[in-house]
Amino acid sequence: MTTSIKSSKPLALGFIGGGLSSAIGQIHFGASQLDGKWKLEAGCFSRRPEFNIKTANAWHINPNRSYDTWQNLIKNEAENLDAIAVLTPTPNHTEVICALPENNIPIICEKPLVSSLDALSPIQKVHKQDKHFLAVTFNYSGYPMVRELRELIKNGALGQIKQIRFEVPQDAFVRSTPAKGNAVNWRLKDGYLPTICLDLGVHLHHLAYFLLEEEPTDTMAEFSNYSFHKGLVDDILMWVKFGSGIKGSFWMSKAALGNRNGMKISLYGDKGSAHWVQINPEELKLYDGSGTCKIIDRGGETLVCGASRYERYKAGHPAGFLEAFANLYSDIADALIQFDETGKHDNPYVFGFDHSVKGLSLFTAACKSNKNRSWQNIEPLT
Repeated sequence: MTTSIKSSKPLALGFIGGGLSSAIGQIHFGASQLDGKWKLEAGCFSRRPEFNIKTANAWHINPNRSYDTWQNLIKNEAENLDAIAVLTPTPNHTEVICALPENNIPIICEKPLVSSLDALSPIQKVHKQDKHFLAVTFNYSGYPMVRELRELIKNGALGQIKQIRFEVPQDAFVRSTPAKGNAVNWRLKDGYLPTICLDLGVHLHHLAYFLLEEEPTDTMAEFSNYSFHKGLVDDILMWVKFGSGIKGSFWMSKAALGNRNGMKISLYGDKGSAHWVQINPEELKLYDGSGTCKIIDRGGETLVCGASRYERYKAGHPAGFLEAFANLYSDIADALIQFDETGKHDNPYVFGFDHSVKGLSLFTAACKSNKNRSWQNIEPLT
């Protein structure tokens, strides 16, 4: 890493993975470049030489800074880059993440951090939270209206939250024509944690904590298979309890025909309820105690989402997934600069190692619950 990160120019970014053949790489590229806080300078984008070369050419990367292995990237660029984004398939994260702290390189990791609690052990040995910067990208909390909802809840607009209903149904595994990016080999193999937990479930966990600032204490889960990928868990129902008394449910599926990405979050309090649907991200619906509906968007009176950072263009011209991801990349840049100066950051929108552990612990408990057919306490990692 460069000796002192300066905010007067874009931060230098490298990619490991995320080439043109990946499902998420172009989103990370576009989001990181959108607000001018980052510049992609180098990468090892793919193990396949043809895609590595194509990606470097497409993104105007100097051929001398496009590497055939991620080890060579680290060896040659450790002193030149302010951070490296780890965009490889999740099962390959551990080896890469372990190498970056040893070279004092800040990490931006595509969710989830790793595939299981066991895979965390090697990282724990090298990652020191007061010395090494690590951010994991949970991008749905980058939407302005989700951030607005967080502030409304903190200000008591819904009263005491009683229940939550979060869902993210998709149809990738039951469509007669393949859905791009979902049939890659690593997504069709379950480890101890079903891949759907790592792909979709971690988002629901993240949003629940982001909005409630509370972790669930108990869960009960049922895993199912409805698609033509026999033996693969493609649908999960989970019920969760929180120490404050909140109860709720998570539903994640890749076997819900007609849903491209049906993410919906609903929270019910004793003074009102709130509802946000990802396919219509600019509107947040609130119901008061009389059942009257109020719709909030960026053009009205708001707590946070009317800030200039969210107004890339005026309300009525929808911002979407890429812009939400860009909000997160902007936050990560600010957090990294603060971390470089003080050894810590207090950005409320940037989450790292501890948050990832909590999510993996939740889904580990869900696996036990599915097996035992009973409620399961969520045990903290020791």
